[in-house]
Amino acid sequence: MAEGVNVRFSGELQRFILARTGDSGVYASASEYIRDLVRRDYEREEQRKWLWLRHELKAGVEASESEFETIAIDSLIGEARSRSAKRGS
Repeated sequence: MAEGVNVRFSGELQRFILARTGDSGVYASASEYIRDLVRRDYEREEQRKWLWLRHELKAGVEASESEFETIAIDSLIGEARSRSAKRGS
């Protein structure tokens, strides 16, 4: 079962919410308005994370092929196993 969250607003914030809900507003209810605000905030946060990741990967994506180094897969796997064994002990 989903858990609910109750929030109370008063004064100017309450008037602000009421102006955006009901017959005169864009939203049918205060709950609908708050859910939309939270959803948009969540989407902005997810977008911020993706932008950060793209920024971190940009140097590798834009690098010329001459900047890369060929590595033998057996050597890479052996090194990873060696590191894993050291952490396990």
